[in-house]
Amino acid sequence: MELGEIINDYGFPIIAAGGLGYFIYFIWRWVTEKVDPIITDSHTTLIALIDRVRMLDNDLIRLNTKLDMIIQQKEEANEIKSRIRPLLRKQRKGRLRILLYLSL
Repeated sequence: MELGEIINDYGFPIIAAGGLGYFIYFIWRWVTEKVDPIITDSHTTLIALIDRVRMLDNDLIRLNTKLDMIIQQKEEANEIKSRIRPLLRKQRKGRLRILLYLSL
């Protein structure tokens, strides 16, 4: 049978509906056999990447906290040094005076 005879016997809308039905079946089969496994693998990979990004974010937060603590300790140490330096200078001058007095 030729396509023209089939259309003449059943009508164009029926033949078009059958063709569209086959097209939908073909697309459905292609999606379930080829696309769905790839999406599943991609989903698994995406979850693993999200977990790694979260771990890196936590590591960055920890490192940032440690860095802030170190900077704060350095600032405190510099402040203590700036307070102690004048006292040490006064103490050194006093020792020099005593040494000079004792050496005479």
